[in-house]
Amino acid sequence: QFDKIIMPPAPHSARYAHLENFLVNVMQMQHVYQPVILATLLMNGGVASSRDIAKVLLQHDQSQIDYYTYIVDKSHPARVLKKHNVVSKPKKTKTYHLDGFAELTQPEIAKLVTICKEKLAEYMEKRGSTIWEHRGRNRKQVPGSVRYEVLKRAKSRCELFGVSAEERALDVDHIVPHNCGGKSDLTNYQALCYKCNTNKGDRDSTDFRGLLSMYEVREKDCLFCNAHKEREVLAEKTLAIAIADNFPVTKGHCLVIPKRHVESYFDLTTGEMNACNQLLIDMRNRLQKNDGTIRGFNIGMNVGAVAGQSIFHCHTHLMPRREGDVANPKGGVRHTIPGKGYYEV
Repeated sequence: QFDKIIMPPAPHSARYAHLENFLVNVMQMQHVYQPVILATLLMNGGVASSRDIAKVLLQHDQSQIDYYTYIVDKSHPARVLKKHNVVSKPKKTKTYHLDGFAELTQPEIAKLVTICKEKLAEYMEKRGSTIWEHRGRNRKQVPGSVRYEVLKRAKSRCELFGVSAEERALDVDHIVPHNCGGKSDLTNYQALCYKCNTNKGDRDSTDFRGLLSMYEVREKDCLFCNAHKEREVLAEKTLAIAIADNFPVTKGHCLVIPKRHVESYFDLTTGEMNACNQLLIDMRNRLQKNDGTIRGFNIGMNVGAVAGQSIFHCHTHLMPRREGDVANPKGGVRHTIPGKGYYEV
């Protein structure tokens, strides 16, 4: 009796060798996309649409699974199903139960599934893509380059909760909602994780009417509250403006001011901080472009009377500096306390 003959493996094709070499030796992964795309093509006869590939990617995206897990557990529909004794969820478990499932026959189960699918198809035909606007709106409206800047500014973390993009998917959110008049510019965007963005929403009239009215707060006799009417505005964002200082300490000295009447930097919202920071950058770029003698800047603000604040509306000074404008510039803002500007290291 002869032993079973083991045939040697067939030699690999040149194309296989090329793909294997790419996967093993060449491919440098910064995300899961490349192997998922290739595996999907391999398992679909070498051809797959971008949508087919996207569906497979979703199976690997834990943040999306977490998002919909959160929706299932926290959503109003789940509470309605439990209220009507359709489903139950034992405390301290992650499992839902269809009440009375054991009483159903297979034909009854099939019929109920068909009704569910019909209801779903009917609703989707009626509403179309609008049912997914809570997930798709920002991605469609915010260009990739802007989204990149928002996430870079936020250090790829939710600006409310602080969680990183590696743990939860981040959305680009309108601080003042778009449907409440908020502009689509960099200073009105913030990075929020899907939980914070879902909780924030964009249609809560109580919250957002209050938010909008907060940004409209002005003091009648405040010099800076009326600056946009009485002074030339050098640059403007949704929530802040830049004007020239009336008593400049250097040529080009300007002020960046939130539009809302707010006393100090520490009372600003994230949106106002973003607007002020962007204006500081814009004005720096403009000043340097128009004046080649500028070699540096002082940026500063006074918070409180003991710190020298005389107009109690938050404002930031941007002061261009040039070679030789003072005998010894060492110490910079430390000179706000006489004798403390110079030091030895």
